[in-house]
This record gives sequence, structure tokens and C-alpha cells, in this order.
Amino acid sequence: MNSTSMVVSGGAVVAQLMPRPHPITACADRVSAVLAEVAAVPAVYMSAEDKRAALLALTDGERRLAELRLRVIAVSADVADADGARDVAAWLASRTQADSAGLRADQALANALDCRWARVRSGMAAGVVSAEQARVIVAGLEALPARVGPEVLARAEEQLVAYAREFRPSELRRLARHILDVVAPEIAEAEEAKRMEDEERHAREKCRLSLRALGEGSTRLSGVIPDADAARLRTYLEAFTSPRKADDDVSGEEDRIPYPRKLGQAFCALLEHLDPERLPAHGGDATTVMVTLSLESLKTDLATAGLLDGDLSCGDNLSATQARRLACNAKIIPVVLGGKGEILDLGRTRRLFTPAQRKAMRLRDKRCRAEGCSIPATWCEAHHQQPWSQGGKTDLDDGVLLCSWHHHRAHDRRFAADKLPNGDIRFHRRR
Repeated sequence: MNSTSMVVSGGAVVAQLMPRPHPITACADRVSAVLAEVAAVPAVYMSAEDKRAALLALTDGERRLAELRLRVIAVSADVADADGARDVAAWLASRTQADSAGLRADQALANALDCRWARVRSGMAAGVVSAEQARVIVAGLEALPARVGPEVLARAEEQLVAYAREFRPSELRRLARHILDVVAPEIAEAEEAKRMEDEERHAREKCRLSLRALGEGSTRLSGVIPDADAARLRTYLEAFTSPRKADDDVSGEEDRIPYPRKLGQAFCALLEHLDPERLPAHGGDATTVMVTLSLESLKTDLATAGLLDGDLSCGDNLSATQARRLACNAKIIPVVLGGKGEILDLGRTRRLFTPAQRKAMRLRDKRCRAEGCSIPATWCEAHHQQPWSQGGKTDLDDGVLLCSWHHHRAHDRRFAADKLPNGDIRFHRRR
């Protein structure tokens, strides 16, 4: 586009055409200029009403500007080509010091809006749809099967853009998954069944689990599992999460335990409660774990026990304190060795509390017997008040129910336990 200017040449007035910037370029220049004018203006002195109006207007402008930027990105392949860049995302990343991953996502959204989803783009241009909402809507629309037809897709797009006026991106994502119930209820149930089957098959194919030893007594566990199995695992883990009470810990160090840590502790408790007799045979026998430790080490707080079947890459030792705690109720078989390495005792599983004894303790104790703890008996573990390594007996008088967290405390050498007249256990730090 051009503009006309008048110049004097040799005493004569001559008209000269001057290039006029494209309206979008002029708009971008004006926006930058206006923003520069208020760059140094403090916002602290604005009235509440001015702030309210500014926040809403700026959000509206941000959405409109985002659409305009995406509109330009969608047609800027020639810019990247002229400068030898792979695509416009790479070109922008090199000139704006931005992460290419985010710009590549912007480029994908820009192309989708330009080629297919005009209503979503119009919603952004009108300030109704944010960039984040647009991503959710486009993802939901593109997840719909092509067999539903263009008319259904058009109705779905129109409805989701209308929803953007009322719902956040997280809510829009759920609505998009079930948009056929609104725009095409006659086929929604059949398509939902097909979608669920596809998702479940895809989830099984993506299922992964990895364990990596960190070299500090812990192992990083990460993986991807199907939603149904994740929901079941979460339910099981939450059955083991105990409320932490400030009066249980005089130091206060266990207060406000983060939820991820609670789940991690619950996962360990869940493993300890697995019944090996119900697991597949391992090495020709029931799945068990054996640890070796000397008789003297067993009686010593600062001692270690070796995992006989341990994977050396994941750590092959545990403390004698840990071995004693696990032997209370887990299917851990301690192999107690004498001075010359001869086996003095092979196995303590026969000394575990029997199912009948556990039922009797549940009837008697009702809950975790740590003072002030209300975890129900069905979530608790049977504990020898007198350690079996020191002559403790597996009988009801010596047994007590403790939740997983207090069971760990009972075997923590930093703490001592006193039995109160009512049968509760009070823990306190050793002096």
C-alpha cells in the first residue's frame, strides 16, 4: 500500500508515492508505542475501579493480540525460507531468545486455526477465547473421529467456543471429551465406547515402569500406567495414609508431611502387606526375600543385614533395625548366622502372628494403639512389643497393633516407647 507526498523539484511540485505499512504492521507498531508510553507509569496509585477495568481490558487485548500473532505465524513460512530457517518457530526462537518447544506449539495451533477451525480463531479475535482455551478446544475437536461428519464437527466447534465464555481450560477439556452427548446424542454412546476401547488399548501399549538406584539408599520409581489401574493404586495407597498428629512428635519434624511423601510411604506399606503366597512362584518357590545377619548384629542398633536375593544395582543392604521391623509381619526370612557363618535360625515366618491372633487384636485394640492415633485396626500391623531378637513371644500379651507410620517409629532407635495404663503406646525421644 502506498501514500502520496509532494516534493519540489526544479521549482516544480512533483507527486511521489511513498510505501504505506500494512495495517497489521501498523497495528503492531502502535501497540508497541502505546505500551512504551506507560512502561514507567506505576500501577500502585491506581484506584480499585481503574485496576479492575485495566485487568479486564488487558486480558481482552491479550487474547485478541494472541490471535493476531497466530494469524501471522500461520502465513510466515516464506520468512523462515528466506532466512534459511527450518520453520517460522525456529526463526522466531533464534530472534526472540524463546524456547523453540513453546513456539512450535504456537505454530501447530496457528496452522490448525488457519486451515480448519475458523470459529475458534474468531473467538480469540473477539476476546472470548484465550490461547489456552483454544488449545484445549482444538485438541478436543481433533480427537473426534472423522466418521462423525463435518456437520457434527461444526456444531461441536460452535458449542465449545460458546462454552469458553463460562468454563476454564480444565473444565473445557472435560466438556470436549463428551461434546458428542450435546451435539450428536444419537451416536454419542457408540462413539464413546469406541473411544474408551482405543484409549485403553493405547494405555496398555504405553504402560511402563522403571527403577533406578540413586546410590543414597533410595531408588527412583517412575512409570506410566492405565487410568483404571492408577485409580485402584491411589485407593489402596490412601487406605494406608495416616493422619499425622503434632502431639505424636515432640520435635514437630513430622508435621505437615507433603502428600507425595505420604503416598510414597503408603506405597512401601502396601508392598509390606502383600501376601507372597498369592504371588507367582519365583525361582521354583513362593516369592520371598531373605536377609542374612549375625546374631550379634541382630541385637545391635548400628548394624546391617545383607539381602541374600538382592539386586546389587538397587542396593544390597538394610539396617538391622529395618530387618527387625520387617520381620514383625512381612514375609521376610532372616537367616541368622553364628560366629563361623553357620545358620543358627532360618526363618521367622512361622513366628508371625497368625490370622486368628490378628483378628483377636483387632477386636481388642480397635485402632492403632499409639497414643492419640485414630487409624482403624484394619489398616494396622501387628508389632512385637518385646522384639523377637530379645526373646519376645508371638502371643496376644506381647502383640499390639500399630499403623505403618507408628510401626516405623517403634523400630526407630531415636525413640523409646512406654506402655500406658490403658494399653496405649507413648513415644518420646531418647535423652
